[in-house]
Amino acid sequence: MTDKETKFHSGFAALLGRPNVGKSTLMNALLGEKISIVSAHAQTTRNKITGVWNGDNAQVVFLDTPGMHKPQSKLGEAIRQSTMDALDEVDMIVFLCAVNDPLGAGDRYILSLLKDRKVPVILALSKTDLISKEEVLKKIVQYSKIYPFAEIIPLSAKTGENLDELMKCVVKYMPEGPKYFPDDMVTDQPERNIVQEIVREKLLTRTRDEVPHAIGVYTEEFSERENGKVYIRCTIYVERDSQKRIIIGKKGSVLKAAGQEAREEIQNLIGAPVFLDLWVKVTKDWKNKDYILRELGYKEHK
Repeated sequence: MTDKETKFHSGFAALLGRPNVGKSTLMNALLGEKISIVSAHAQTTRNKITGVWNGDNAQVVFLDTPGMHKPQSKLGEAIRQSTMDALDEVDMIVFLCAVNDPLGAGDRYILSLLKDRKVPVILALSKTDLISKEEVLKKIVQYSKIYPFAEIIPLSAKTGENLDELMKCVVKYMPEGPKYFPDDMVTDQPERNIVQEIVREKLLTRTRDEVPHAIGVYTEEFSERENGKVYIRCTIYVERDSQKRIIIGKKGSVLKAAGQEAREEIQNLIGAPVFLDLWVKVTKDWKNKDYILRELGYKEHK
């Protein structure tokens, strides 16, 4: 058992990057399971979603952090602080950038927050399927000049290119350690948290840019009934009556369609028939109300 290959390695890795660069898509691809919500909207992921990757002699626990940006509300500050807290818990950081996006102030802002961190930072350049190899090489040179990355790996979550290489690299930096979670556990998120993320994803997908950051979803009840069905009631917070009308849609069409899609996905997740009860509530400026943020699971930060 002295050979390094036979020793077990485990640890925590944070996925970090600007909003909408594909962190949730990447983690879902690495794990082969959908545990992080994906939509065309920036700031889709609001909570740290823990995903567990198991290899032959290693286990990596991923924290899918919210996209970093300068906060404009108490919700924004809670999201930013959630990310900063996550960075204190990890053994390494995977910094994700989309190769088809220009290197901008947002990337430099995040890298400035990493300067005093002692853990290795891997640069994952995603969406390589969208540009030529020559352009990818130019991006690698560009990024290598602004930060001392431990490794730089171009990849595509869509095609699967270099996902194995990324995991080999992540495992290489994991310390020797125990198995934190059983092999069949993909995430430590409570089911009710995943439910509200699924509902929010379906609404965001259907409302496009009309209510980009105005939706908050809270699971009020999650209980099994005598008939074997699981009853789930969720409150959907919006800030204005006009947003409520958009969420509900003409004759309830939007809410009904989103609810049906969410119900089917939740049923597959929990393996039981589901009755999903959705209610839309207008609460002006809810993103700055402490009691709602606590309800949605955010810590208070003074």
